[in-house]
Amino acid sequence: MTVKMILACIVALLALVNPVQKVLIVTSLQERFSPKELRYISIKSSITAALILIFFLFLGEVTFSYVFHVELYSFQITCGAVLMYNGLSGLLKGFFLKVDEHIKLADLTTVPIAIPMIAGPATITAAVTFPVQYGREITIIAILIALVVNLFCMLQARRIGNFLIKYNFMNPLIRIIGLIVATIGLQMIFDGITLFIKTLTV
Repeated sequence: MTVKMILACIVALLALVNPVQKVLIVTSLQERFSPKELRYISIKSSITAALILIFFLFLGEVTFSYVFHVELYSFQITCGAVLMYNGLSGLLKGFFLKVDEHIKLADLTTVPIAIPMIAGPATITAAVTFPVQYGREITIIAILIALVVNLFCMLQARRIGNFLIKYNFMNPLIRIIGLIVATIGLQMIFDGITLFIKTLTV
């Protein structure tokens, strides 16, 4: 276990969790929910996401291969498509999340905040595949650190969001992050296709 490997894994997971996107999402909810409710949403969704990612880290490959008979490349391609759709929504429409006015607070923390906004296609794929590259211990540490950083950003979203709105940075930033998210999704699709082709040549 080296510092370089730990940092590389943390940076990769932070990019996939994308705390900036969560700041934009929480900011978009502040007209609907009180500061106390937003704090509850941030904490509860982060805990839920952590449990989901740890589950997939330990049992993801077994669950896909032996329970659902799904290969990893199929999961990567499907999740990449979902992530690309979410990114294009931010890029073209100017928002990542449109909340139904009748949705309950408890439901919101699980879907869509915890899943797929935090524990989404990219992070779940990382939880399944990163232990092979970095080791299980490093991946667990990186997941927890990335989620703590993400939680901090969500808790400070009101201040950050007000600053962005004040100086008219919000809309351009949403579209830039949308482009990045869509690009990550497209890369996941290519990675899945590459892995599929490799399985045909073995």
